[in-house]
Amino acid sequence: MPTLANAAAQALQRRIVSGEYLQGARLPPQRSLAIDLGISRTSLREAISMLEALGLVHAHPGRGVYVTQRSTNDGSNVPKGPAGVSPESIFQLRYIFEPAAASLAAKRANSVDQLQETQDGLGNALQKLDLVGAAEWDLEFHKRLAMLSGNPSLLEVVQQSQIKVGYSLRLPFANTRRIWETFDEHGAIIKAIADGDSDLARSAIQKHLLLAADRIGIRFEQP
Repeated sequence: MPTLANAAAQALQRRIVSGEYLQGARLPPQRSLAIDLGISRTSLREAISMLEALGLVHAHPGRGVYVTQRSTNDGSNVPKGPAGVSPESIFQLRYIFEPAAASLAAKRANSVDQLQETQDGLGNALQKLDLVGAAEWDLEFHKRLAMLSGNPSLLEVVQQSQIKVGYSLRLPFANTRRIWETFDEHGAIIKAIADGDSDLARSAIQKHLLLAADRIGIRFEQP
């Protein structure tokens, strides 16, 4: 079930897409916006952080939150991560444990129906340019991948890192010219797991993480 912050992010996204909030325009003050949406200011700030990571808005300290000019957004304006953690360090962390999860999932010859469900959801969201929904399905894909590894400790690591992982996977969707690449890369991972090819599954997700970082101009040292 979506959190209040997710629901608020969806509502704000709809207002941006519909033109109620024009590109370059300032959003209403947070206090009035929180009342309008029926949520706390804490949940609203979380929703705004989601939208900023997706490249839909940009927060200017002391000036307010403004709708991004989407036509010129190449994803290079990367907002700070949770608790000030750098996106490079999060991608590097994911590069350590996610290939292991994919490899283990392939070795266990799992059904990929659960992963395919996330792929279908991601595709539908992207077709509607629903970036908030796309990011939710993206996160669900990586959570289910950890679950299919069969290693409860690995799944626990992913769950404990969920806020950071969620932030890092929203970032590439800010590059408006390359939003479908995540879909294609997930497809390659799913196929490798379905074929039981653990080496290919590992390399496919490594490639996915490197390309996802590249979409926002990030380079990180590979372990």
